[in-house]
Amino acid sequence: MKFEIFQSENNEKYYFRLKAKNGQVILSSQGYANKSGAKNGIESVKKNSAKDELFERKEAANGKFHFNLLAGNKQIIGSSQMYAAKSGMEKGIESVKTNAPEATIEDLTVES
Repeated sequence: MKFEIFQSENNEKYYFRLKAKNGQVILSSQGYANKSGAKNGIESVKKNSAKDELFERKEAANGKFHFNLLAGNKQIIGSSQMYAAKSGMEKGIESVKTNAPEATIEDLTVES
C-alpha cells in the first residue's frame, strides 16, 4: 500500500491518496496549498488511523456507504470512495487501520 502526493491539473493544489496494492484508491485528501501540507496530512493519517473512534461512518442518500478519517480536532483528513455495502466500507476502514501506518510515500509532483 502507498500514499501518492499529486497536484491538481492546474497545479494550484496538492493532494494525497492512499492506494491499495491493486491500485484502488482507499482514501483521498482535500486540497492543500503546498506540498508540506499534503505531507502533514499523510502523517496525520498514519498517526490517527489506529483509532477506530476517528473513523466517521456515513450512509449517502443513494444508500451507498463511505467513511471519513478525522484528526484529533475532528477535521476531515481523508475520505473514502463509495461502497455498495456496509461490509465493504468496514473492510476499507480495516485496510486503512492495518496498512496506512507502514505505507510508503510516492511523490508524483513535478518540481518546476
